[in-house]
Amino acid sequence: MKNILKIDSSIFGENGVSTQLANALIEQLKTKHNHIDVIQRRFAEQEIPHFDASWIEALSTNEAERSQAQQDKVNFSDKLIAEVQAADVLVLTAPMYNFNVPSMLKAWFDHIARAGVTFKYTEQGPVGLIKDKPVYLLTTRGGIHKGKAEDTQIQFVKTFLNFLGLSNIQVVYAEALNMSGHRELSIEAAKQNIAELIE
Repeated sequence: MKNILKIDSSIFGENGVSTQLANALIEQLKTKHNHIDVIQRRFAEQEIPHFDASWIEALSTNEAERSQAQQDKVNFSDKLIAEVQAADVLVLTAPMYNFNVPSMLKAWFDHIARAGVTFKYTEQGPVGLIKDKPVYLLTTRGGIHKGKAEDTQIQFVKTFLNFLGLSNIQVVYAEALNMSGHRELSIEAAKQNIAELIE
């Protein structure tokens, strides 16, 4: 059994190109493994609350002293972390919105980054505590940004994942989706890249 955690961060849900590419990738994985269990987080349907001081307060309060509201917050973040820990493969969609990741994907990152659980600081620096596993990162863009100065998105995601111990990262790009004559070609090229990665 392979456990896949699929994070759909597109605000367009199943209509998002990044989601469609993630679905294609999982179908490819199914051809390689007989038994696959997919846990999905669809941010278009399942809102990820943005991390604020109330979450830090809840996590910092001793369990016996937490209010029910605080415990609910902790339980929510705990579940997100447990899903990552249990997964054998992560499939993350990261459409570019205003030169960065969707805000709820950033919120998800904030919830799963927890000192002493998913990372720790040592005398030699930070150490990730999540067991390394394959991560497929699917990014879609309206224009062409790969390799350019404005493409800070992928480096940010890689830096964050590395911080938690995840270094086996494959990136699939589908760019120029809003440029005339490029959309279908870009999507097909991304699907071909997926097929090559899963071979």
